[in-house]
Amino acid sequence: MSQDRLIKLACSTCKRTNYWSSKNKKLVTKKIELNKFCKWCKKKTKHKEAKK
Repeated sequence: MSQDRLIKLACSTCKRTNYWSSKNKKLVTKKIELNKFCKWCKKKTKHKEAKK
């Protein structure tokens, strides 16, 4: 069985969920943080892993 699980990425500015991604929970224990484009803020912001 695969250990990849879906996670959602939420904008740190407006807190909206913009992206879904997968991560291997056995290999990656920290929360993921990526710079992504937010269509509501209309700029690149930090997107953090959010609870489901």
